[in-house]
Amino acid sequence: MSKRDYYAVLELEKSASKAEIKKAFKRKAMKFHPDRNPDSKDAEEKFKEAKEAHDILTDDQKRSAYDQFGHAGVDGSAGMGGAGASNFSDVFGDVFGDIFGGGGGRGGGQQVFRGSDLRYNLELELEDAVKGTEVKIRVPTQVSCTTCGGSGAKKGTKPTTCTTCGGHGQVRMQQGFFSLQQTCPRCHGNGKMISDPCGKCNGHGRTEKHKTLSVKVPPGVDTGDRIRLSGEGEAGENGGPSGDLYVHMNVRPHKIFERDGVDLHCEVPVSFVAASLGGELEVPTLDGRVKLKIPPETQTGKSFRLRSKGVKAVRGSGVGDLICRITIETPVNLTNEQKDILKQLESSLKGDSVNHSPQASSWVDGVKKFFKDMKN
Repeated sequence: MSKRDYYAVLELEKSASKAEIKKAFKRKAMKFHPDRNPDSKDAEEKFKEAKEAHDILTDDQKRSAYDQFGHAGVDGSAGMGGAGASNFSDVFGDVFGDIFGGGGGRGGGQQVFRGSDLRYNLELELEDAVKGTEVKIRVPTQVSCTTCGGSGAKKGTKPTTCTTCGGHGQVRMQQGFFSLQQTCPRCHGNGKMISDPCGKCNGHGRTEKHKTLSVKVPPGVDTGDRIRLSGEGEAGENGGPSGDLYVHMNVRPHKIFERDGVDLHCEVPVSFVAASLGGELEVPTLDGRVKLKIPPETQTGKSFRLRSKGVKAVRGSGVGDLICRITIETPVNLTNEQKDILKQLESSLKGDSVNHSPQASSWVDGVKKFFKDMKN
């Protein structure tokens, strides 16, 4: 039976790159591999056909010969039983290494590991969060051992190459057509063995240390925001890069202000007389005191907005507002004389309650209607 065109087998154009060829073979292999189709002779043949096409087209010399002379140019080296079969596990391992945790293909060296990221919770006062600040923090972390230089071996000695993985940090296991790559069980991916460990780090290559860092907190941060300090996490292993340190913001509750995004809210107690007659009072802001005019007949719950007295957005140029909510304070600890004055005021207001207490009058009318409807 004549062989099909290799490009047609992989459903590729002749201009396909080597990466595209490997990707196409991967799709075919996942579909037709005998382990996935144990009772299908047709699937097995299609897998072998795809494997043969992959072996030829990923070899620059063989591909050039095939492009010039077709199958006649490569018949001596193609096929599962030919020379290509000897390195089948290597090719298959390269293609599927990303699935099974491979370490970067053939002949990979000692594995390196990035250090772990760290988290630090920073408590801030509202004033510091709004205006920005710079704080010093002390962080426990793992750093490269200064005694052994991070090798883990006693000073004057060196780690030896792992005899199980040959220093690659990984071993291959053949399972049928699959060549699986996994971390070496003896050296745990280090590729090296330490017979005489460093006394300071006990062979780990890292030691614990507290370091002091300066954190610049920009204006406008809020609870939940975080700042990344690149490379300030734990040290990597086997020369790997350090992790990062993430500083998470937590703004403490304030005695006066409550934050809502870029706006600030506060409650302003106002006397009964000031609310009735109007007046002017001082209210606090994060920039100092300002005057707030209270118009006559102000009711509890009335809000006044002070523009640009809130929080500057941490991202952007806008500034929020300060919203002052009025609460009318009932006088306490009255003298007899003061009580008499209030009683006189109450008597004078009763004659025209609709004008003086419109909300109360409306509420009373509503209650009367409610009970009347119940009776009906």
